[in-house]
Amino acid sequence: MNEPTNQVNGTSIAGSTSDESASQLDSPLWAYVQPVLVIGSLILVAFMVSSDWVYSELFAAIMLIIPIPLCIVAERVWTKRTDWLLEPKEMAEDAFWLAFAGFLWVPLYSDFYETPISAGFKALRDLAPLQISLEPSTIPGILGSAFLILLVSSFVYYWLHRIQHESLFWWRMHATHHHITKMGCMRGDRTHPLEYMTLMLGTPVALALLGASDSVMAVVGAFGIWNGVLNHSNLPIKTLPIYDLIFATAPQHHAHHAFERRQADSNYGCMIILWDRVFGTYCGDAEVGKIGAGKAVPLSIKNQLALSFYSDERLKSL
Repeated sequence: MNEPTNQVNGTSIAGSTSDESASQLDSPLWAYVQPVLVIGSLILVAFMVSSDWVYSELFAAIMLIIPIPLCIVAERVWTKRTDWLLEPKEMAEDAFWLAFAGFLWVPLYSDFYETPISAGFKALRDLAPLQISLEPSTIPGILGSAFLILLVSSFVYYWLHRIQHESLFWWRMHATHHHITKMGCMRGDRTHPLEYMTLMLGTPVALALLGASDSVMAVVGAFGIWNGVLNHSNLPIKTLPIYDLIFATAPQHHAHHAFERRQADSNYGCMIILWDRVFGTYCGDAEVGKIGAGKAVPLSIKNQLALSFYSDERLKSL
């Protein structure tokens, strides 16, 4: 496997890096960045919805919008690997995938407008056979309910995700997400439409079956947005002991996107890593080499969308 020829975690494989820059990237404070931002956003959202804040809709919109612009700037200041920095064309492609995801998920989680998707979701929640209603009004209750939802939905997600890696038939739906050759905060939503119908519906279904209130949905949504952006980011984030026993972190997810199969076929939990530890698919490698799947070369948007419909032979040749 060919190693990248640029900066990796503050050390120079080819070229030189200043001592000051290397010191900043190697700082132990980077272990706290993801926990503080993710858990902090959960607490802020829980406080907002429990207090019936008059500007709650505005705050929710800010929480949806701010993570990616913030990380785009941060990636240019504190770059983990210079060979992962995106070109304008690549950023435009990522913007296309972000827009597509927005058209799907905003109606699903929001009351701003009605669609068949949101109507179906609400009907499922109303008809949930478990007769469970997670409608807490206190901050601890909202956070506890959100954590329960994350555990349940991530268990379903883990097995769906693992099957996609172990079966070529199901891999064709997931391959689009792995045919990226760089990590970046905009890349988390590079997902084939068919995959949204399988892998990505675990959390909404769990929210519905457990009768989650809008408050709990908002907190779970904040977790998913922040964690997804940070896990794909080109930032020198490190794992924090105890936190990374349960929650997925950027180094773990970088390993999952590695070209090396041993690393790629691991760390299936993108929000909760606990199930990987329980079922023996955890990989704790702090470093990865080349990123991507197949021949690890960039594919056009046309090819990314068509992957699910290619023959097995063509799928394996890309």
